[in-house]
Amino acid sequence: MTGTGVHGTPAEALDESAGRRREQRGWYWYDWANSVYSTTVLTVFLGPYLTSVAKAAADAHGFVHPLGLPVRAGSFYAYSVSASLLLSVVAMPLAGALADRTGRKKPLLGCCAYAGAAATAGMFFLDGERYLLGGALLIIANVSFVVSMMLYNSFLPQIARPDERDAVSARGWAFGYAAGALVLVADLALYGKHDALGISEGTAVRICLASAGLWWGTFALIPLRRLRDRRTATTGAPGAGLGASPRRGWRQLRETLRGMRRHPLTLSFLLAYLVYNDGVQTVITQASVYGAEELRLDQTTLIVAVLLVQVLAAAGALLMGRLARRYGAQRTILGSLVAWALTLAAGYFLPAKAPLWFFALAVGIGLVLGGSQALSRSLFSHLVPRGKEAEYFSAYEISDRGVSWLGPLVFGVAYQLTGSYRDAIVSLVAFFVVGFVLLARVPVSRAIAAAGNPVPDRI
Repeated sequence: MTGTGVHGTPAEALDESAGRRREQRGWYWYDWANSVYSTTVLTVFLGPYLTSVAKAAADAHGFVHPLGLPVRAGSFYAYSVSASLLLSVVAMPLAGALADRTGRKKPLLGCCAYAGAAATAGMFFLDGERYLLGGALLIIANVSFVVSMMLYNSFLPQIARPDERDAVSARGWAFGYAAGALVLVADLALYGKHDALGISEGTAVRICLASAGLWWGTFALIPLRRLRDRRTATTGAPGAGLGASPRRGWRQLRETLRGMRRHPLTLSFLLAYLVYNDGVQTVITQASVYGAEELRLDQTTLIVAVLLVQVLAAAGALLMGRLARRYGAQRTILGSLVAWALTLAAGYFLPAKAPLWFFALAVGIGLVLGGSQALSRSLFSHLVPRGKEAEYFSAYEISDRGVSWLGPLVFGVAYQLTGSYRDAIVSLVAFFVVGFVLLARVPVSRAIAAAGNPVPDRI
């Protein structure tokens, strides 16, 4: 570089800007690639289908016995999701330390993307009584998905300036919503016409599951071609420190959490987010099971409901953004938690075989889903001390994805004990009530000031 400034000559600055935009455009495509797994697999098809496979393998009392443990067949999917998220808590700091130590973030992203895509494509072979295969593939795919999202998000500070990040992040979300909706329309067409196509209902579901894996793997090629690794002062030589990376991962996580003790109000917000986001993630993964098993709704109805959620989540995020500008982010999030609790309570009373009421429930979920998540992330950004963004958002990502195992566990145990999905779904109200109380107790303005950041006029 010459002495003309941090960007060098005007030509070099122009080249840097063009390269950054190219990386940003490539970065969007990973949301396009893997969001289909989240919608098609986790939200729509796998829960009801894996539950039916487990029930086919159950004994006369309705139990399966993975690893010799008696598990009610209807709880197997929830337990598998919970197990995958517990493993993600272990995997994320290890992968993060390995990426930081070697500087080879992109190859790690590729390994996770293709492990997850392959496991998802392998769900085509999930038939008969192969519930253990389904559980294993779900765990591999979900751990890969969570870890890849951590690595993917960590590129954002490198490819976008601070004043660009909100717009770049929003475009990634938009790409993901668009892909999820597009593929669900195709899934709906395939599933609705499976008789005319001469295939069984189960085969149609397995094709939809496998196609999500093929989509993930195909479009992951674009970000993997355009993103680039960067060497930093803390990056060792290629391959250096691999043996120490597990210890480094846990040491870094401990140091980050220990450092957060100096900002207890930020930690209080993170605890509140951990609780209510656990409820959000559980609703996303278990709503289709509730609709299929308790409300006895067909797969077409579930797909249409998820399409409603996909479309309304974007509109709801915009609406809640406007409310936040008027009433403040904290109050708006608190209002959304009330709406979440009321929506789930109403879901307890939904009549069986009544699609219109389930669509109404989907509308309620969609309107608060995108906004509650988007505002939580933006509010947390005010509570992060300068220079600690990567560390704190690593802890945030673990709270967002990796610690969302308690909700599925509560859901599964509630069904295990009562045999009722209505009791299981209403048990999730506790996460929003407790999250509301914890968030309401956080003095946000004082927390922002304590983090050394300017306090906005309205927060």
